[in-house]
Amino acid sequence: MRVLVRVLTILVAVSVSPSSLQAAPPPGIGVLLDYAGSQRMDVESELACDLAREWLQARVILPAAGGTFADERGQAVRLADFAAIWCYRPESKPGGPLSDKAVLDALRQWVQAGGGLLLGGQTADLLAPLGLGATATKPVTFGHDRAQAGLAPVRKTHAAWRGADVSAGVLWFPEAAFSAYADLKPPAPAGAQAPLILARTPGGASNPLAEFPAGKGRVVLAAWRLGRLWDHAPAQSRDNYRALTANLLTYLGDRQAWLDLAAPTAEPPEPPVSARDWEGLDLAVRDLVSTFGPRYPRGAEFLQRLEALKKEHDQLVNQLPAANAHGRPSVGFPPAHAQDLSARFAALRDEALLANPLLPAKLLLVKRGEGNLGLPANYLSNSSLKPTGYDNEIALLSPAGPGGKMTTLYRPADGRFVGDVDLHFDAKRLLFSMPAPGGRWQVHEIGTDGQHLREIETIRQADVDNYDACYMPDESIVFCSTACFTGVPCVNGSGHVCNLYRRYRDGRVRQLTVEQDHDWCPTPLPNGRLLYLRWEYVDIPHAFSRILFHANPDGTEQLEYYGSGSYWPASMFFARPLPAQSTRVVAVVGGHHELPRMGDLVVFDPARGRGGPQGAIQLIGARGRAVLPRALDLPIAQSWPKFLHPFPLSDRHFLVSCKPAADRPWGLYLADTFDNLVLVHETKGYALLEPLPLRPAPRPPVIPDKIDPARRDAEVAIADIYAGPALACVPRGTIKAIRVISYQFAYQGMGAEPYSIGLDGPWDPKLVLGTVPVHADGSARFRIPACTPVAFQPLDADGAAVQLMRSWMTAMPGESVSCTGCHEPQNTAPPVKPTLASAQPPAEPAPFYGPTRGFSFRNEVQPVLDRHCTRCHDGKPRSDGRTLPCLLDGPPVPTLDNKNGYNLASKFSPSYYQLRRHVRTPTKESDMAVLRPWEFHASQTRLVQRLRKGHHGVKLDKESWDRLLTWIDLNAPFYGSWTELRGAEIGPHVRKQWQRRREMRRLYTGMEDDFEPPADAAWHGRPAHASQGRPGPASTGETPVGHTGKMPVPQQEVACPDWPFDAAQAARRQQGDTKRAVQQRIRLAPGVELELVRVPAGEFVMGSPDGPPDQRPPSRQKIARDFWMGRFEITNEQFALFDASHESGIEFGDYIQFSPGERGWTLSRPRQPVVRVSWRQAKAFCDWLSRRTGRRFDLPTEAQWEYACRAGTDGPAWHGPPGADFSAYANLADASLAAIDPFGWGGRTQVLPAWRPAETRVDDGRRVSACVGSYRPNAWGLHDMLGNAAEWTRSACRAYPYRDDGRNDPPPPAADAEPRAVRGGSWYDPPARARADFRQAYGPDHPVFDVGFRVVCEDAP
Repeated sequence: MRVLVRVLTILVAVSVSPSSLQAAPPPGIGVLLDYAGSQRMDVESELACDLAREWLQARVILPAAGGTFADERGQAVRLADFAAIWCYRPESKPGGPLSDKAVLDALRQWVQAGGGLLLGGQTADLLAPLGLGATATKPVTFGHDRAQAGLAPVRKTHAAWRGADVSAGVLWFPEAAFSAYADLKPPAPAGAQAPLILARTPGGASNPLAEFPAGKGRVVLAAWRLGRLWDHAPAQSRDNYRALTANLLTYLGDRQAWLDLAAPTAEPPEPPVSARDWEGLDLAVRDLVSTFGPRYPRGAEFLQRLEALKKEHDQLVNQLPAANAHGRPSVGFPPAHAQDLSARFAALRDEALLANPLLPAKLLLVKRGEGNLGLPANYLSNSSLKPTGYDNEIALLSPAGPGGKMTTLYRPADGRFVGDVDLHFDAKRLLFSMPAPGGRWQVHEIGTDGQHLREIETIRQADVDNYDACYMPDESIVFCSTACFTGVPCVNGSGHVCNLYRRYRDGRVRQLTVEQDHDWCPTPLPNGRLLYLRWEYVDIPHAFSRILFHANPDGTEQLEYYGSGSYWPASMFFARPLPAQSTRVVAVVGGHHELPRMGDLVVFDPARGRGGPQGAIQLIGARGRAVLPRALDLPIAQSWPKFLHPFPLSDRHFLVSCKPAADRPWGLYLADTFDNLVLVHETKGYALLEPLPLRPAPRPPVIPDKIDPARRDAEVAIADIYAGPALACVPRGTIKAIRVISYQFAYQGMGAEPYSIGLDGPWDPKLVLGTVPVHADGSARFRIPACTPVAFQPLDADGAAVQLMRSWMTAMPGESVSCTGCHEPQNTAPPVKPTLASAQPPAEPAPFYGPTRGFSFRNEVQPVLDRHCTRCHDGKPRSDGRTLPCLLDGPPVPTLDNKNGYNLASKFSPSYYQLRRHVRTPTKESDMAVLRPWEFHASQTRLVQRLRKGHHGVKLDKESWDRLLTWIDLNAPFYGSWTELRGAEIGPHVRKQWQRRREMRRLYTGMEDDFEPPADAAWHGRPAHASQGRPGPASTGETPVGHTGKMPVPQQEVACPDWPFDAAQAARRQQGDTKRAVQQRIRLAPGVELELVRVPAGEFVMGSPDGPPDQRPPSRQKIARDFWMGRFEITNEQFALFDASHESGIEFGDYIQFSPGERGWTLSRPRQPVVRVSWRQAKAFCDWLSRRTGRRFDLPTEAQWEYACRAGTDGPAWHGPPGADFSAYANLADASLAAIDPFGWGGRTQVLPAWRPAETRVDDGRRVSACVGSYRPNAWGLHDMLGNAAEWTRSACRAYPYRDDGRNDPPPPAADAEPRAVRGGSWYDPPARARADFRQAYGPDHPVFDVGFRVVCEDAP
């Protein structure tokens, strides 16, 4: 037992990697899972199993017959051999092995005899059968795990917390762990002891951690889950989970450490003042002394008093009885002394810190009744607030301190809102927002003496709101306005979007931004530029995409400031620059469906990084701790204090509105970076908001306008499109052109939720403005329309996008926008040498087959189907009894036959549904990060692959290919305009919104464009060759253009003596006459091995007599000598030894994202096959492996791969005929892939049908790749030859018959290198695409989402 405790203690205390522990696995810890030995584990149970072995060197225990237990190999185990057991179950499963009475009886007897049991995941229902009483719980499922998971210790001296990182009283977990939190209210059974509550949820009364006495044993209920995306959670929170789990099992495995629950000692109280508080005040005072010297005259006195008080405190502590084993006094402090010391410390802190010379004599603030704070939701703005009903005023506090006097500067008489205060640089006047008498919001100005109130003339329109303005250095005003006539798309346009406008001193108004969604909180930067918060979500998660931007006051040079490409921070409201700092800002960080506008207070410095925690300097209140990114919908729901409206007095001191606890009012506080939070003023019944020092401030420099009002366009110059990370590893010469697109953002009163533009995406109709050339050096120079949101898609020689820009840029009239590359870091210096593009005039975008218009499936793609497909795909029964999917056009129909409001609003044509099934796109919301090159390249869609393989002789012309590829690159939209989508239902409203947007756009941008078609233009933009009637050429009986009308002709069978052969013969051939070794292991690193299987020489028939053209004709092939092949596909942990930076990532989830689990399914587990590796990366791994082992490794040739896969069989799959149940043998597209995971929200499954092609009669429970070896091997012991991950081969994908014609030679390092063959299919492929003879082809530089590889060794056996 002592050995067990020592090993676990070392593991927790110093975080030693389990692979570095050389001791034999101790027998004392087990992990009990709710699976019988014959069942395949779900992904999360498999994860728990792996982690228990990694962390604790634990043994796996599985229930067996008659209340017995076995390990993974089926060997019997005794519970008595274990001192502690972790019983983990992700979800309650009625009827599972752990529900068996004999199993539960055996487990109860083991506990009662003295065992220590940790119940993890959703196992609270096991308490009753264990004799511990029924427990009332409220499980929280996926989809509702939107708040940060954390434990607030109650029994702080319990061994559970030993060495744990309890930050501000909370042990934070990976976000997804919250999915099992329960409102645990464990009643004690009659005559039994009550459980001991060990922790609660932060800020709540739920009890997710409790310890139960059970006879001579103990049970700890830990109601949390590992979560689906464990590998992608922040390392700090994963370490916390690990430490706590190890601590609990260490405690349960050591009976001598158990608390006496019959008479538990009272929890010793905390010292009156914590060590962290003493240190924080000392640091703050010393900093003030150092910074201000004579301006802080009492600094020395404060330090002396602090030292004396600390000495008195320490003497009191030292007089108490000896500390217990946990380092705390065994009895409490005398209450009177404790209260006195605490009060004296607080008084000294307040006195010392409120003497800060930076604290102003007078403060402006907004005083508002706490019953109605007037804070819009984080996805809305002022126009969504009620204009009246507020008890509020603009007030003046003088002096700024607890004893200051509050006077009213301005109070509306009729309860109208007043707020969004901005003080002029001279401190003589201020701007604020207030609804005008008619109810519309307007910007007002008043003197700081309360005189000269006036409404600023901005945009006086009866249907436009204007608010939240700020002064600029040249005396112009930037303000937010709904004159853009855009609606928030995720709430059906019910929220009116505000964009930024500028009012010049002469009264002129210009629109600065043209956005999909709100711009908030404009404020000037010290350099004269404008800082603001922009919300955007074109094909990215809308709950996490509020990004700080900065621009010149005239709208030129709009650039990201902080937050692009990362899930955290989800929002940064009220951002303000720090004085005397060139780049740092402070902001309130919250979530989406979060408490409105409030959150944590964080200091950012984009000079250190512009996304995630990279540039997060400090979370106020967490001195010395790394900022833990809470990438959640509700990141601050359980944390305190909460902040609003910070005003930085320096880089270390902040005036801020704060609510320190749930029972405290919103007051004005002075916060610092030393963790001190001092009350400046509070008023009972009121919230004190928006503090501003009433004193002059430095005026930033004036940046002259750079626009040319006479122009209606702008110029873009790209120095080298390959320079940025978005096209990393893309060979030069690949990009031939750039597709320039734009968006038709939603109008007020309509939006893509629930009125979807396409099946699972996109958010907005998209327009193709044209294409422009890219020169040989990667440069481009072209014109774009001004004041228009545009995005760029770099195109290869086929016209397919290599990368997708899921955002937009907007240029002002006459602006010249220069960038170095594609998503290159800001401030990257352009090359000194001239580019090819700079020597030529800027190109005008070449139109896309007609005028600029919204891309509509019925207008752009349906004619291609009519021309090439509908002769066969007409929905009529064929002579062979089959009915092919119908690709004829037809009226749009709902996605599903139900009454769900979201579903009834999503309607598409039957042909769209059929084609959409074969296209992989970013979905409505894929990932916040910049996508990898080729992630959604059209060549990876099954539709394009089928056509390129020669689908029944169909040959598309160039225009048809262009239309099809463009549709895929635009995220497969169905509707091309809001008129097309909503015109039939609310035509007059759409028309009015279009007219108002056009009028405002003409007035405030000078642009006259009109991309919204009239309601009767249903077929606008159809290609010239398309039939104007329907169903098109299929109705004429003629052969479609580009269709040969010929079906594949079966080939003659190829004779191959002594082939095929059965599994017994395969084994005999593998062993040979000498019974030679058929497997070998190569140690690559501690705990990481490469297993190889011998593949004997032989002959077989390669290809298929009746398959697609690229699989014909079949030919007899000879494998001249034995070779060794990887028993498994190369795994992530193996590949990491070669390239530790590689990430296989996740496969993206469906629809919209709020919780971490909804982002998708991990592909990054150590034993999952590595994917998203290009052919060149796979080949480089083989070269590295050869050097590391001294043996000759390579990728298999196509012939080697097919021969090894068949293992003597001649059918399409080695494991059985078509239609057979493959779930035990191959991880293929089945019911799990087809299903739409609800994540606890039924709306998702009621909106999206099970649309992915799959064999739904089979279900292996795996949505993506499984850990290698999870499925049965073929006759030669090779696993996953079909399914799991598709696999690169050495060979170029040339025409058959297969021969030695140089196809196995390495390709040149060029953009036009020959595609390489990929074999075996993946989890994404149905059985028809996972055959021994099926071929795919990708460029050697393409990292493909479902393609990995295995190796061969051709050394002499």
